[in-house]
Amino acid sequence: MIPFELAEPRSLRESIALLDRDDPAIRPIAGGTALMLMMKAGFFKPIRLVSLRKIEPRYRAITAAGDGSLHIGAMTTFADLEGSPELRRHAPVMTRMMREVANVRVRNVATVGGNLAHADPHLDLPPVWVALGARIAIAGAKGERTIPVEELFAGYYETTLRHDELIAELIVPPQGARRAAYLKCLARSAHDWPSVGVAVSFALTDGAIADPRLVICGATATPTRLANAEAVLKGARIDDAALKRAGEAAVAEAEIEGDQHGSAPYKRQLLRVYLARAVKAAAAAEPA
Repeated sequence: MIPFELAEPRSLRESIALLDRDDPAIRPIAGGTALMLMMKAGFFKPIRLVSLRKIEPRYRAITAAGDGSLHIGAMTTFADLEGSPELRRHAPVMTRMMREVANVRVRNVATVGGNLAHADPHLDLPPVWVALGARIAIAGAKGERTIPVEELFAGYYETTLRHDELIAELIVPPQGARRAAYLKCLARSAHDWPSVGVAVSFALTDGAIADPRLVICGATATPTRLANAEAVLKGARIDDAALKRAGEAAVAEAEIEGDQHGSAPYKRQLLRVYLARAVKAAAAAEPA
């Protein structure tokens, strides 16, 4: 690796001041699990890294608001998520999935904000945040803004963040009686990237699906809502016929891409199968 400057500010505001809107070679670093690999491989050559590890402790906190929403600081690690009683209470799907994400070494250092900002379409957490209707609080040199998680992703490894902006917090709305599940197909090892991942969230009203949110990852350039499949399932009862129609709608609308984890036709079939399985798993899960 080439030499670079390492800054260690003590606050989020100071961190933002050390960034440069016009220079992508000045980058923030949180857990560094992905960024360091990119640097070692020569894909990224920074002139300055702004470490976020010493900023205010509140950015590593998980707190429940009075309205039932969860506020998760961007520097919260995966291990923090895994052990959080607040997350287990308000978004149990996250607790169920965390032990199947990466490995212990990665979970101890990888952060919520860094994971989102990396924008790798194979990552497990972003589609679940989208399915839960989560929003991101972003702080920058020109002020603060809040966007839905799905609006963060602009393309393959690309986000809508400016170079002088940082993810400050993730906000998960109250889930009420909603049920959720995340299932993925792994072509190789247990800690490999998924060939396809499917996150689902919905309520059940008299046995019928209400307000479904279906999200695919691993097979598209970004975590992608499946709006047509959602429309098929809205108001439907969970049976094989409805799930088959939803699967076909999902395959028709999603821009599936093949890679080393599977060809596009293979991933389309996986989407049909795993969407149905995920809906059934969510229906069997306890509501939040």
